[in-house]
Amino acid sequence: MHTLPLTDLVVFGIYMAGILLFGSSFYRKSASPDTFTLGGGRFPAWVVGMSIFATYVSSISFLALPGKAYQSNWNAFVFSLSIPLAAIVAVRVFVPLYRRLNSPSAYAYLETRFGPWARVYASACYLLTQVMRVGTILYLLALPVHALLGWPIGAVIAVTALAVTIYSVLGGIQAVIWTDAVQGIVLISGALICLGYLLFSMPEGPAQTFEIAAEYDKFSLGSFGASLSEPTFWVVLAYGLFINLQNYGIDQNYVQRYKTAGSDQAAKRSAFWGGMLYVPVSLLFLLIGTALFAFYTVHSDELPAAMATGDQSDLVFPYFIVHRLPQGLTGLMIASIFAAGMSTVSTSVNSSATVLLTDYFQRFRKTPLSEQQAMRILYGASAGVGVAGMLVGLAMINVKSALDAWWTLASIFSGGMLGLFLLAAFARKVGRRGAVAGVAAGIVLICWLSLSPLIFADGNWQWAASPFHSYLTIVLGTAVIFGVGWGWRNRGIEELRN
Repeated sequence: MHTLPLTDLVVFGIYMAGILLFGSSFYRKSASPDTFTLGGGRFPAWVVGMSIFATYVSSISFLALPGKAYQSNWNAFVFSLSIPLAAIVAVRVFVPLYRRLNSPSAYAYLETRFGPWARVYASACYLLTQVMRVGTILYLLALPVHALLGWPIGAVIAVTALAVTIYSVLGGIQAVIWTDAVQGIVLISGALICLGYLLFSMPEGPAQTFEIAAEYDKFSLGSFGASLSEPTFWVVLAYGLFINLQNYGIDQNYVQRYKTAGSDQAAKRSAFWGGMLYVPVSLLFLLIGTALFAFYTVHSDELPAAMATGDQSDLVFPYFIVHRLPQGLTGLMIASIFAAGMSTVSTSVNSSATVLLTDYFQRFRKTPLSEQQAMRILYGASAGVGVAGMLVGLAMINVKSALDAWWTLASIFSGGMLGLFLLAAFARKVGRRGAVAGVAAGIVLICWLSLSPLIFADGNWQWAASPFHSYLTIVLGTAVIFGVGWGWRNRGIEELRN
């Protein structure tokens, strides 16, 4: 446990206060539903792109990627290699499709193809995942801060959640996107400075880092074998492609940003470069993890045994930050960790409020909402999602197994969304019955893939457990949904509503 010097506390305090005040300053510019959810559609491409990038990076990836590289190799980078293809599909298909829709919701399109049930199903899955995602990010952000600085987990969760919720409620999407841009710059700057410090702290210079890393095969992208039960290169690549297609194609966090850009071309540029920026930045985080391995191979006596053996590899990066960096830089790096988490949380808060307004209140209300009523709903929904996420994070303090359960539930909640969207976008002859059959079959398969390893882990029923790696859940689930839906295309094809 380490006490931060006053200089670092001041740097961190300035960041937190600055973000809160900056985000809240957009209050008067977000006084209508259109400006609160879409910012009037006037954002420049670079700002929207930075916001998309910041949505990719959370405190989980900020800490987990260096931890993975420290513990093993660069297998996680294969996920990033799938982004260019997904970004190209987004530019050519997803962005034009959503820019044509007269709705800020990603799920209104599904209703035009398959009816209201599809919109409600997808939006409900999205809302469930976002509340749990907010809580998980807040909890995982608080864990290393507590372990290294002794700050109470509950206090870190509460303060972070309340700060983000306040400027998300007051400033709407304008506060979210502009603070995302600032936070993206902060976290990239902090990571670059930290990597430079690591490389030039080696006794024999930066080259020693790469020599040690090569000796221990730290640059490997993983096995190129055909196993489907291990995270091989091919398994991670397939997982990354499907996850990124889901992000670009059906995730409200991304789709809403397509609508905020000032023009179609600006939306395409922001979607492409926002995702592509994550590729070198993820490489940067992995290089930091590799440099940490080399550094603590040389300075092995400085690292606690639990971290050295890999049991707590996610804590190696924050341990280096608070014990090795000069005063001032430590505060900047802690601010970077919080920036990664806060940018993702604010995005989830605003996009969830948008979905609640458009897919439920406006869709099912018999009389139109007034502007004042819509704004009250947006304010209340934003505050509600922020508080709900905070409560989930607090609940995880005493229920550690909730993390494993959440990843399982997230696969079940969101696993069917991509398959349904692909049916809507690319299988024009598939009607409502085919979509229902596909989603039902996909959910059954996803439940088996997700739950059977937990239920049948021991005993005589081990044969019933899924032999596939968990990364393949979304791949196989999506394939079954699309395949079954396509197979029903000739059974009572219904008139499509355009």
